[in-house]
Amino acid sequence: MPSKLDQLRAMTVVVADTGDLDAVRRLKPQDCTTNPTLLLKAVEIPAYGHLLEETLAWGRKQGGTHESVVAAICDRLAVAFGAELAGIVPGRVSTEVDADLSFDTQGTIATAREIIKAYEERGVGRERVLIKIASTWEGIRAAEVLQKEGIDCNLTLLFSMAQAQACAEAGVFLISPFVGRILDWHVKAGGGPYTGETDPGVLSVRNIYASYKAQGFKTVVMGASFRNIGEIEALAGCDRLTISPALLDELAKAEGELPRKLSADNVEKIPALPRMDEKTFRFALNEDAMATEKLAEGIRSFVKDLRSLRTLVAKRLDEAKAA
Repeated sequence: MPSKLDQLRAMTVVVADTGDLDAVRRLKPQDCTTNPTLLLKAVEIPAYGHLLEETLAWGRKQGGTHESVVAAICDRLAVAFGAELAGIVPGRVSTEVDADLSFDTQGTIATAREIIKAYEERGVGRERVLIKIASTWEGIRAAEVLQKEGIDCNLTLLFSMAQAQACAEAGVFLISPFVGRILDWHVKAGGGPYTGETDPGVLSVRNIYASYKAQGFKTVVMGASFRNIGEIEALAGCDRLTISPALLDELAKAEGELPRKLSADNVEKIPALPRMDEKTFRFALNEDAMATEKLAEGIRSFVKDLRSLRTLVAKRLDEAKAA
């Protein structure tokens, strides 16, 4: 019998959640996603030093303030890694807009356009790229504009049906509901113990998937942020799942039958939410303590790692000038 990973590939698009190029080559996913945390880890791997050096050399030729040059280098570095990943995977690569723009619609749009331009300069067309944006009201509005320009978006840090509904109404290409972080919140709140079938993160994705299919939304549902393979098995059949190399390896070694859990042909009829104008969205999100807390926490975490990356780049830039 095929491994559970091979069985999963037969019903779900498998995406690698990593910036480790060697892991992607070994695991052969369809797509690949990155974020500031993964990028920060990747640049500290000596084998990828040439990507940092190449980007620093580009940055030294740019005008502007030291701060703006460092920020531009970090964006360019994300594209450099993304272009390398695009040369390995047959599908798409997700690249994240700076998390400190999570509440800046126009800033997000401008940065996304620059990211796409940088990819195209490297010969990677926009059809191979997903722009990752936090699922704030401002981020969703930015994605709505970008989608109309033919720039497909991946709305991340998604924890609630209200966020999912707003994304679909905006015509977003893909959403990434965070399974493991939802579980973390409920465990911390004293819930559990949970199985794959009772895991609140799993149930959230199942509800979103059913709602999308029932309403005819085309937005892709890609479960993310997994804590164990039980969560992944419980979402077999979801449009896409983005999984860490460690859990992909575990699935590759796992034996036994992997039954399909989700199918567009067999979904529970879930009542549609009211249309998500701004006041409806903000009130619904505020009513959901878990989603409110995890969205804010996720943005803070990504900003922290982004600042660490910028500090590293600034140090290397200063060292090069002093040499």
